[in-house]
Amino acid sequence: MDKSPNILWLTEIRNTDIPSVGGKGASLGEMTHVGLPVPQAFVVTAQAFRRFLQLTKMEEPIFSILEKLDVDDNDALNATSEKVKAMVSTAKMPAKIKNEILDSYKKMGNETVVAVRSSATAEDLPDASFAGQQDTYLNILGEKDLLEAVKNCWASLYTARAIYYRSKNGFDDRSVNIAVVVQQLVFSEKAGVMFSSHPVSGAKTVMIEASWGLGEAIVSGTVSPDNYVYDRKGRKIVQKTISTKSVEIIPDGKKGTKVSNVPKDRQDAQVLSEKDILRLAEFAIKSEEHYKSAQDMEWGMVGDTIYILQSRPITTIQKNNSKTKAPTSAASGTIILQGYGASPGVASGKVIIVNDVKDTSRVQEGDVMVATMTNPDMVPAMKKVVGIITDEGGMTCHAAIVSRELGTPAVVGTKQATSLLKEGQIVTIDGEKGIIYDGKVTVSEEVTTAAKGPAIVASPIITATSVKVNVSMPEAVARAVATGADGVGLLRIEHLIIGMNKTPSWYIKHNKQEQFITELMDGIRTVLDAFRGKSVWVRTLDSPTDEFLNMEGGEDEPHEHNPMLGFRGIRRDLRQKEQFRMQAECFRRLWEAGYHNLGIMFPLVQHPREFIAAKESFREWGLDVDNMELGIMVEIPASAIIIDEFIKAGIDFCSFGTNDLVQYTLAVDRNNGLIGEMYEPAHPAVMRLIETCISQCREAGVECSICGQAGSDPKFVKQLVHKGIASVSANIDAIQKIRETVAKTEKQILLNAALKKN
Repeated sequence: MDKSPNILWLTEIRNTDIPSVGGKGASLGEMTHVGLPVPQAFVVTAQAFRRFLQLTKMEEPIFSILEKLDVDDNDALNATSEKVKAMVSTAKMPAKIKNEILDSYKKMGNETVVAVRSSATAEDLPDASFAGQQDTYLNILGEKDLLEAVKNCWASLYTARAIYYRSKNGFDDRSVNIAVVVQQLVFSEKAGVMFSSHPVSGAKTVMIEASWGLGEAIVSGTVSPDNYVYDRKGRKIVQKTISTKSVEIIPDGKKGTKVSNVPKDRQDAQVLSEKDILRLAEFAIKSEEHYKSAQDMEWGMVGDTIYILQSRPITTIQKNNSKTKAPTSAASGTIILQGYGASPGVASGKVIIVNDVKDTSRVQEGDVMVATMTNPDMVPAMKKVVGIITDEGGMTCHAAIVSRELGTPAVVGTKQATSLLKEGQIVTIDGEKGIIYDGKVTVSEEVTTAAKGPAIVASPIITATSVKVNVSMPEAVARAVATGADGVGLLRIEHLIIGMNKTPSWYIKHNKQEQFITELMDGIRTVLDAFRGKSVWVRTLDSPTDEFLNMEGGEDEPHEHNPMLGFRGIRRDLRQKEQFRMQAECFRRLWEAGYHNLGIMFPLVQHPREFIAAKESFREWGLDVDNMELGIMVEIPASAIIIDEFIKAGIDFCSFGTNDLVQYTLAVDRNNGLIGEMYEPAHPAVMRLIETCISQCREAGVECSICGQAGSDPKFVKQLVHKGIASVSANIDAIQKIRETVAKTEKQILLNAALKKN
């Protein structure tokens, strides 16, 4: 065990000390050095936390649990998080660490009220923001409550939202520690957040948000704050927006905080004077000039005294990209709501009203999430939606920060979105102007060809293993193209059909087959056009029956005890021939229109006779099956075990659907939180099925790929490249890191071969 200290004071800390004190601690130390007015504090170091894990013998058990977790399984994620947090928060703190914390607290003064803030070692970094993911405890007084708050901060390293974010951003849980800042609490009479430059465009304007009481009211979205804009070039205040601030957050007794009503005479009053705004702006400029990057800062005021409580890099400023036009605003439509434009871009979708985290299970890809305010537990659901609207909040609330990072259009502070908008209503959101339109509004050409949110720059890395992208909806195609992917390894048509809000059987029952075919064609054509010259594998319909129940025509759907193992995929299409024929007619027309980059993939195939039957049906309906690429999903152990028989049957390619392959192989329901830790993509049985399949496909010259969630996991992909997989298809946000993983692995294989030869 190293001899690094358990405690460091701010005066001992610089911004190079992130491994010991985390991003927050390092920033506070650096600001103290610069001369910014920072309240006194000490930091319980990351080394103290690691010693705590080691001395309590929890280190290996915790990491073993996390390594097996599928973070996209919400139930498993939450169950695992609760288990690990309980392990940390109930463990006894080693005496040496405990005594050093208490000795430091005594030096501050036993009656000092403190804020206890988490500071992860992968937090507030120049290229990643983990803001709000670990816990903060305010108004802490006394030794017992201090020790409890420190342990709770340690445990918060393993919240569901923190585990999820680390996984999606390539941070290994073993390498991430957490420090804890114990800082004198400033009993702010007014507080807020400010950006030294515009958080999206990077323009040299200081944006300040202010409200009464503690700054937590703004960050949490409890209130919509005043907003002030200071032009750095003209050195003047150019905009003031005064909001109604009906509540404030203030210290409550000897522990914690409470929400209190603001007296009527202060609710609509301007929080900051012009002098206050100018002083804060100077601190913002000073911080940016020192760090040489735009800063996101927290501040508080007592009387005329300003305290700077935090300064971290802004990670959401869009980079200029000549190949991608910036999103512009919707062209026309009926405006039904306005708020703050918190994250630019234009998107249309169905309203889903989320009152609390339990409602997020109803959120589907393509929805527009509407909430009073989002919170960190909602982040997995926020990843799915095309737009976010909130009643409360400003440019620095949780919804705004996360939306900018995800590249999702967002409008916050509308005051009445949850009461005015209706569940299922179609709206269009303009995240730049802060406008909500009724219905799906026509947007300018630039919008339809621009990526949602910040541009993803195509990678120059060339790999022998093809790196493709998964696409769920045409609206995402610009972001998919911008990744530089080698093609589309999975285009799901379920979302196109569900977006019609009518089941295929409804169109058949009402003799509207042509409408179905046309709408499906339009959606698929958008993706084919975007990837001309590159293959696009379109998967035929694979919706379990329960996904159709709430659509028009859903009353005709069979009710199944277990839809995941039931009437879905190719088994349904082969029995409901008219539904299958409509899909085939769509493919036939696209092929005859010259879209020869189209490949068709049949899901849930368990026997070659199903593939042969599907192919012959296509031939009967006029498709050029001898020249088209036809393949199968390998998501049932049976299809992996007898892949040689499928090769003899004439498949051109196959792709692992690991989400189903894992659960069917291990008899583990991936949606069951009770056994979530047993869902193990790298289980030896799963890997043996995959390895056998890859080997036989390579020998036969059949392209073997992966399009399941595991294809977005660098560690899993590394194993597949070693086994000789021909291509991998990952989620849009994972393409860059997967391409880098593939390139590095290929080079390592070549290096090892050369070294062995020499």
